[in-house]
This record gives sequence, structure tokens and C-alpha cells, in this order.
Amino acid sequence: MFQLFNPLEQFQLVPFITLRSGTFDFSLTNSTFFIIWSLVIFILFVHLCTFQGGGTVVPNRWQIILENLYSLVLGVVLDNLDSKGLRYFPFVFSLFIFVLCLNMIGMIPYSFTATRHLIITFALSLIVFVGRTYICFREHGFKFFAMFLPPGAPVILLPLLVPIEFISYFITLIALAVRLFANMISGHILLKVLIGFAWTMITAGRALLFFAHVLPLVVVFILIGIELAVSFIQAYVFATLTCIYINTSLELH
Repeated sequence: MFQLFNPLEQFQLVPFITLRSGTFDFSLTNSTFFIIWSLVIFILFVHLCTFQGGGTVVPNRWQIILENLYSLVLGVVLDNLDSKGLRYFPFVFSLFIFVLCLNMIGMIPYSFTATRHLIITFALSLIVFVGRTYICFREHGFKFFAMFLPPGAPVILLPLLVPIEFISYFITLIALAVRLFANMISGHILLKVLIGFAWTMITAGRALLFFAHVLPLVVVFILIGIELAVSFIQAYVFATLTCIYINTSLELH
């Protein structure tokens, strides 16, 4: 039986199509479904905004939204990487749109937010981490290890500073994943708790509680607006931090 008041139910992985081969599980879960669905929605959205899909010379409201998203990410890339970062714009823009679509789709009732699972955000963070490391090796070769040697530091402190710099470099992998995961999961739990609280008041069978449930519902509507903003902001922050990490690899600092 569906339990509306259970705030953790929304994080359960539910297999739609079960596919197993030995110890490997290739089942299509709700997480996989909404990840694929988010990509399909954006591809269709872009297609419909082009001339081939019905776009117009004078931009309509949907084309304006797409152009503003494009301009926003382009501004982030130029602000953090200058013109040399334009070659990385497709990568940053794809990450931004992917995270944004997953976050926004998760705001639809009875849908699933894939970014509420740490394994998903960690996979995205790992892509950024491997990419920035590859860029640094490609641009600087073995000078990459100079990142772990603070300039001007006394030689006697290097045995202490180098491990700290090394750990801080790998901490970015965890920090980028946890930041997105924690922000998304906390807001959704709070929403589910308040909705469950309001539902309990409605079904309590008491007139006073029935009318009092309006208060938590008002808070829920306010939080939904905040969560929509958070969903966009977190995608923006993810793209911005990606640009910052790429810049540290290019500038070697």
C-alpha cells in the first residue's frame, strides 16, 4: 500500500524491466527511465526550437528560453576560462542541461529525481575529475605534479604540504558529488514530510485539524518554488565549478 507519509519511499529504486545475467543486473529502473526521459525531452525541445522542428526567425518564448540557457552557460565559460575555454563549452553545456533536466523532472509529482542518489552525482563528478586530470596532463605533462607543490613554500614543510594538496585535489571529486546530492535530497525530504503531515491532519477525522492542514500546505507551495530555484541553481553551480576545475588544470594552480 502506498504510504504518503513515508519520506524515504521516494528514493527507492523500482525495476520496470528486470534483466539479469549471472551477477550482473541490467534492469531498467525508475532512475534509468527518468534519466533517459530527461535526455529525450531536451532533444525534442531543441528540435522543436530549430527551423526544422518549427522554430521561427523571430524567437518565440521557447526559443528565448533555450537561447538564454545557452547564453548563461557561455557566460560562465567565458568568465572562468576566457576564450580558450570555448572548446570546452559543449561539455559544460551538456553537463548543465543534463543536471537541470534531472532536477526539474524530479519536481513533477510521482516522478523520480536521479540526482538524489549519490551514485549518479558521483558518476558526474568522476567524469569532471577524470576530464580535468586528462586536460592537465595533456597541457603540462609531468608538470602536473607541480600542483601539489605550493609556490614559495619552505622545503622543510613540503612533506606536510604535499599530502594536504594531494588530498585536497581528490576531495573535489567527493565535494562536487555531495554538494549536488545533499541539496537535492534535503529539499525533497522536507517537502515529503510536510505533505505527509498535511495528509495526516486531513485524514485524522477532526474538523479542527482538517482546516488547520492549510498551513503546512501553504509552506509546501512556498518550498516548491524554492526547490525549483534550487534545482536551477545547483545545475548552474555544477557548471561553474566544472569551469573552475578545468581552469585550474589549464593554469596549473
